[in-house]
Amino acid sequence: MNKTTFSFELFPPKTEKAAENLWAALPDLVSLNPKFMTVTYGAGGTTKEGTSETINQIMGKYKIPVGSHLTFINSTKSDLRSYIDDLWNKNVRHIVALRGDMSKVLNWPLDQDSEYFQYTSDFVEGIKTWYPEMEISVGAYPEKHPDAPSMEADITALKDKCDAGATRAITQLFFENKDYYYFIEKCEKAGINTPIVPGLLPIHDFKGMCNFAKRCHARIPVHLYERFEPFVDKPEDAQKLAIQILMEQAEDLTKHGVEHIHFYTLNKSDITKNVVKTLFS
Repeated sequence: MNKTTFSFELFPPKTEKAAENLWAALPDLVSLNPKFMTVTYGAGGTTKEGTSETINQIMGKYKIPVGSHLTFINSTKSDLRSYIDDLWNKNVRHIVALRGDMSKVLNWPLDQDSEYFQYTSDFVEGIKTWYPEMEISVGAYPEKHPDAPSMEADITALKDKCDAGATRAITQLFFENKDYYYFIEKCEKAGINTPIVPGLLPIHDFKGMCNFAKRCHARIPVHLYERFEPFVDKPEDAQKLAIQILMEQAEDLTKHGVEHIHFYTLNKSDITKNVVKTLFS
């Protein structure tokens, strides 16, 4: 049996149809026995209530640890503390601590303000001060965060987050494992000892994935375009290829000793379930 553990990211549904899809996929995902799940939090807290409600419903139905994504940008320390207090009181013991998308009216770095956190490392330190036992995941970017002036600066920021008390870092999606391995090597040289978990995206729809990856500033290798091109109008064949690609990527990571993989499920179970059942059971 593969000793690598895994986890799943979900997002709060915004429509009735999206909710149906999520709750139809969850039994399959839960049956795989992930180490934990996480639920995303929209830019500027746009899904704040949806995140909390989705977590409550999942934890009410299943005995799976669920973490809440939480962004600090544009939220006061007191508002964040109140939200985290509520999570803790509902037995949520994991936060994915993120900056969030910068508003057009804000400039980076932020001005010093005692009412607001300036960096994600400050946010992590704040959470650990309030709840020392809270598990904290932070973001990592194998291809560099789009707002970082350089890869070196980005890795320094990651080290600050880890030194502040992060339990793990979870990477932005990527499609070339060599980018991840090179990134890990640079992080280790920088003195980062915190686990850096690879985040993988199942390709449910290639065109949609390309748009999603563009928004995330994630590079799409030429070979993916070439492999999916023959199946533009053949969804069943495209799904078989997507399973094969995710399998290849995950299997290679496990062979290189990666201890945990995080899957960005997009609230779907078919491709992820196929790969996880084959590799991890």
